[in-house]
Amino acid sequence: MPKTFQQIESYYAGAYWGPRKESPEECARRAEAFLSAVANVDVSFSRWFQQGKSRKDALSRPIEPTREALEKLIGRGRDRQFEDLGYSVWAWNGVCVDCQDIGLNFSCGAYSEAVSNVCVCTLPTRGPNSERVLSVPVLTGLLRSMVLAWEPDFALATSSMLHDKVAPKNSAETFMGWLMYFPRSRGTVPPLPAPVRIEPMEDKGMLVILTPDLLTVSNPEHVELAQRVHGLLDRAGLLKPIITP
Repeated sequence: MPKTFQQIESYYAGAYWGPRKESPEECARRAEAFLSAVANVDVSFSRWFQQGKSRKDALSRPIEPTREALEKLIGRGRDRQFEDLGYSVWAWNGVCVDCQDIGLNFSCGAYSEAVSNVCVCTLPTRGPNSERVLSVPVLTGLLRSMVLAWEPDFALATSSMLHDKVAPKNSAETFMGWLMYFPRSRGTVPPLPAPVRIEPMEDKGMLVILTPDLLTVSNPEHVELAQRVHGLLDRAGLLKPIITP
């Protein structure tokens, strides 16, 4: 009989915001604030390296989390053809070979109406760091670092497979997640069923935590809860697209 392969559930955290024209200096100020804050959340986020031709090459290219160094790095990440696409930086955290890397990408300063600015971390699903990182306290700290530094229109930490289970096909709306941040300008978060928690994110907006446990689409209760909450958030107008197609 043919073998069947189960898709591995992966996780990421991301902040997203619409067109915002910013200089390399302004982007560097935000990047410095983010890297400084996230380094205190977990040791996995305490150091970063530029991408290289090999692991050895990348490890020889550490990212200095100072505004001056980041401004130079961001300036080198300018789109060479279209100025309105802003700047992009790709990095990884240089963990051991037997562990799973954490990747980081931020694109900022874009003011094209066709693209959004982002700050995204891919998260470990195996290795000694995964259980610690994939927890509500760490992910809350990660999102808080993103929110306070980048001031996004939306942020979340989630399983990459949840969107396909919950959102309508061909939907352009903001996607459903395990943890979701909504700025006050986006609207009011409605009452949500237990075990969902709603917490303030400083004075910026509200954080919605779907479940205190590791969210996985293999758990039908998690999927059912996500579908219920998706409907409530959608009716409240919180899942409208960041950029209208």
